[in-house]
Amino acid sequence: MEQLWDAETARRYDTPGTGMFAPEVLGPTVDRLVALADGGRALELAIGTGRVAVPLRERGVPVTGIELSPHMVEQLRTKVDEDTIPVVLGDMATATAPGEFSLVYLVFNTIANLLTQEEQVACFRNAARHLVPGGRFVIELWVPELRKLPPGVGATVWLNEPGYIGLDTYDVLHQRVVSHHFRFDDSRKAELGRTPHRYIWPSELDLMAQLAGFVLESRDADWSGEEFTADSRSHVSVYRRD
Repeated sequence: MEQLWDAETARRYDTPGTGMFAPEVLGPTVDRLVALADGGRALELAIGTGRVAVPLRERGVPVTGIELSPHMVEQLRTKVDEDTIPVVLGDMATATAPGEFSLVYLVFNTIANLLTQEEQVACFRNAARHLVPGGRFVIELWVPELRKLPPGVGATVWLNEPGYIGLDTYDVLHQRVVSHHFRFDDSRKAELGRTPHRYIWPSELDLMAQLAGFVLESRDADWSGEEFTADSRSHVSVYRRD
């Protein structure tokens, strides 16, 4: 997985003001995390280039990160130094950061980057190890779109816009999906990137939480607190450590 987040990917990752960096996306995320931290320290698993951590730190929440890719951390260091946001290089399922935290969070579907159920369960247990009693673990995750797959069809187009097509291919036997990212212009050339994931149903996620000593505190459709329904495409789930 580390090779997916190379220097070129890290360099192109940030899109200030647009996409997942848009104020209407990032603002509610940071607002909710500030409230959930409740005056304590926060740990971000897979901190990346600091999309969420930097504005969260600016809001007064002490943030530490764990990150697998040194290239992503190098990009983060163009924004803040190690004293401001310390980062431990390592796998989010096993690496440990010093101290205890009132909040651990994992955003933008990143738990699905762990490609086995065992690794995903280990990630929950790692989060629990870092939390004080009563601390919270927050996960933002998409809902598998298998209802869009008629018999015999193994792929869905999830985004089609000028210069970009996003397509997912499914292996429903092993709960695997590969996202294909096609970027193109008016020439005859296109660029393709692929990212593998293991998708998780909300009920399976809840069982992973139970195995790690968590209880589900809330589940919303987004960071603003919209109701989660059968038609929701993603969710923000908050688990509390017993």
